[in-house]
Amino acid sequence: MRLHNLTLQAFGPFAGTHTIDFDSLSADGLFLLHGDTGAGKSTVFAAICFALYGRPPGDRDLLLRSHHAPAGLLTDVTLEVTLAGRRLRIHRIPAQMRPKRSGEGETSQKAETRLSEWAVDADGKGHWEPSSKSHQEAALEVTDLLGMSRDQFCQVVLLPQNDFTKFLHADAHGRRELLGKLFRTGRFSFIERWLNDHSRTTEKNRDAARADVLRLAERIHQAAGADLTTQHTAPTPDDPHTLTEPARAWAQDLLRAGHSDHAQTLQAATTAKENLVAQQSLEAAVRELHQQQATYTSARQQLDLLHEQTPHQDVLVQRRDQARRAQQAAPLLHAADTAADDHTRAQTAEHAAREHLLPEHKGLDAGRLETAEQRLHAEAGALSALVPEEDTVHRLTSELERTDAERQDFASRQRAAQDWLEAEPTRRRALETRREVARKAEEEGRRHQSALDSLQTRLEAAGRRDTHLAKVAEAEQQLTDAHTIAGQTGQAYLTIRRRRTDGMAAELAATLTDNIPCPVCGSCTHPAPAAPQDGQPTRQDERDAEALHEQAKTAQETAAAVLHGLREQAATATGEAGDTPLVDLKAQHTTLTAELTDALDRAADQGVVQDELLALDGEHTVQTQQHSTATAGLSARNAHYDTLTQQLTELTAKLTAARGPHPTVAAHADDLTHTADRLKQAAEASRSLTAAVQTLTQRTEQAILAVTGQGFDSLTLAQQALLSDEDLRAIEEEITQWREACAAHTAVLDNPALQQAAAQPSAALDAATAARAAADDRHAEAAAAASAAHTRSQDLTVLATDLDAAVQHLEPLEQAHLTARHLAELVTGNSPSARVRMQLESYVLAARLEEVVTAANARLHLMSEGRYTLSHSDHQAARGARSGLGLEITDSWTGRPRRTDTLSGGESFFASLSLALGLADVVTHEAGGNPLDTLFIDEGFGTLDEDTLHKVLDVLDSLRAHDRTVGVISHVPELRRRITHRLHVRKDPTGSTFAHLTAAAE
Repeated sequence: MRLHNLTLQAFGPFAGTHTIDFDSLSADGLFLLHGDTGAGKSTVFAAICFALYGRPPGDRDLLLRSHHAPAGLLTDVTLEVTLAGRRLRIHRIPAQMRPKRSGEGETSQKAETRLSEWAVDADGKGHWEPSSKSHQEAALEVTDLLGMSRDQFCQVVLLPQNDFTKFLHADAHGRRELLGKLFRTGRFSFIERWLNDHSRTTEKNRDAARADVLRLAERIHQAAGADLTTQHTAPTPDDPHTLTEPARAWAQDLLRAGHSDHAQTLQAATTAKENLVAQQSLEAAVRELHQQQATYTSARQQLDLLHEQTPHQDVLVQRRDQARRAQQAAPLLHAADTAADDHTRAQTAEHAAREHLLPEHKGLDAGRLETAEQRLHAEAGALSALVPEEDTVHRLTSELERTDAERQDFASRQRAAQDWLEAEPTRRRALETRREVARKAEEEGRRHQSALDSLQTRLEAAGRRDTHLAKVAEAEQQLTDAHTIAGQTGQAYLTIRRRRTDGMAAELAATLTDNIPCPVCGSCTHPAPAAPQDGQPTRQDERDAEALHEQAKTAQETAAAVLHGLREQAATATGEAGDTPLVDLKAQHTTLTAELTDALDRAADQGVVQDELLALDGEHTVQTQQHSTATAGLSARNAHYDTLTQQLTELTAKLTAARGPHPTVAAHADDLTHTADRLKQAAEASRSLTAAVQTLTQRTEQAILAVTGQGFDSLTLAQQALLSDEDLRAIEEEITQWREACAAHTAVLDNPALQQAAAQPSAALDAATAARAAADDRHAEAAAAASAAHTRSQDLTVLATDLDAAVQHLEPLEQAHLTARHLAELVTGNSPSARVRMQLESYVLAARLEEVVTAANARLHLMSEGRYTLSHSDHQAARGARSGLGLEITDSWTGRPRRTDTLSGGESFFASLSLALGLADVVTHEAGGNPLDTLFIDEGFGTLDEDTLHKVLDVLDSLRAHDRTVGVISHVPELRRRITHRLHVRKDPTGSTFAHLTAAAE
């Protein structure tokens, strides 16, 4: 992969359109990317990653759009790059919001991707040929050409030094996470998980089969009950051995005991059945005699009660006969009652109608009442014709009031418009004066804002300057303390080493044994071995002193690196802020802020004044029109008011005469109509009363003749004898039921069988029933025992068969689980037979790590001048943890391996850089061997001394010697002098910018 040029637009901190020419920037194979913190150095690599894969490193989708960019400028990225010998141009526009092309507001801009390839036609001319506009096709094309995923690309092309320092010092689990992602060894993890899941599945199946055996054993135990005994032991979950063949023997023994018990209970049930049949026959004979005696006694008692009701039955027969005779005259009796009711209602109505008449009308007969009613209706009709004239009076009155109100409104509007027009010139002059004052304040505010922006930058730099200077003093004291401690621990280490060397003879003498050759002289006799002195140091004392000295040296180097960085940061901040004290700058800032606020407050009135002037012009037009309209309207309303007044006077005089004593003409007409209606009602009621009297007399005479013919002395006696059909039917049914009951009970008493049973002694039914119940209970108990024994025998037969099948199912599952568990423990490193606790994925990654270490040592040998060598270790980890991904570093000066976390800051840098470069080589080879011609190295150079920095740069030079381009991202000033081509990223309140710098240009 070789980069040619990159164009950014409204991307990240870059507000405009910026292009990076990587061809010229990497002319020497090595270039530097530097700038202030937050300027956007990492954004360059994020844009490259976004162009290739459509996503930036990590989850930075929300940071693609520049906050500084104009609303109409779309965010996009264009990258020209050569992949696997093919030159491509990738143009991407992320999804974003943009202004609408017509109208106001925003609309959604969809993501776009355009992939083009440089092609040469038959004439030898080159051109860009479109290849794809699909996000998926472009992503697949780039991934196939690079041979690596986005995560691999970000890890291999951009070497984040801090991440590899963590990798260098991490434990096996941390290294496994990174290597697993880069080498995509998830399939081995899948195998581990599958074997573990399979082991758990077989265990689950085995446990389920065991549970089935135990469940069947429990059911057999419950079915057998406590009365069945066996010589065999029941299966238990604590001893899995009892769940197979011993379980079968136990179940078969219980089954045989169940069959024997069933035979005994069958014999007892047969004997109880014979006794029950005899008792049932005896009970039936006694029950029949008792029933016959009870029937005869009940019939005698009921017949005696019926004879006592004979007088009542005679009265019922008499009432029935009278009711039948009265029914013959019932229609005429009903007609007479109806005529009497009609006569009463007619009298009441006629009396009520005459009560509401005037005194002069109460004594009139029906004819004269009708004549008075017709006269009053004629007078009411004449008055009704004048009712609409009253509405006309109301309308004229309302219109007159409305016209008078309009006259007053027009007069008021005319005066208001005249007053406003007279006051307008004074208001206009005042607004024009305010507008001029606000314009001058706006110009003053712009000058204050410019000065305040410049002062704010210096104020921030002064704050950083003072903070860094304070930290420098603290760091200097810490370095002095660390230097003192390092000297003290070094002197202590040398003293202990010298004392141990002086007493080495005594240390050797302590290991001498008779008849064993001396390791120095070879003698088997030791006549005078040296004796140790008091306080003689041991080997462990020397090692502890050396470890303390190494820790002190590491602390000293760390303090020196921190001090160096703080001094550089303080110098940079001082250059931006100057020497002015922070307090003075804050005072200037406060003064300028107050002046700016005052100017802005005064300038804010300009827009308000302009709006008020525009409103004043509009109001002038409105008031002028209102004055003209009010003058014309007032003249027209005065003329109309006079005309309405004359019409209302004439009509009012006419209606006053028609109303009389009533409030309105309509009220007078309604009163006459109401009186006429009462006269009409009285006439009709008088005629109805005359007709009702005639009908009553006629029907009463007919009814008297009818009841006399039926033997009644008066209408009253006939009406009292009448019964309803329902009452008559009830009397007849009661008489019939009494007669039928007497006949039925007499027939029962005449039965010879019942008479013979009544002559015998009373039947002993309770004793016979008790004897039969006792026999029934004995039979039920015996039958239940036999049924239970039969059911138990059947259940035990079925359960014993099921248990045998469950045992046969369990045996192969036991063996399958043993095999699956052994394989799962083997691939996860938990098997007792495994030499080291190494998982399958870790085993594969360990092989990859060996390749990485081999490639890394080639660079590490140069950077450390042959002193350090990395090595892979698969030793057993501490406290039984899994092993396989250990790292050690061997120091050739001591010949002993060391832990990687004991390296100093500079040593950790070039060791981790070597790992990063080695990993890049191995991953590239793993991805298919496509060369990565461009690499980026991010920070970490500040921890190196000058000599080591030159060695590291020599290694980077060796990379470009192999036609690789290396981009270094760093703040170290020495790199600016050593590297010719530099890309300087400058940050600004309006957005960051690029500057391509060279030593020749400077």
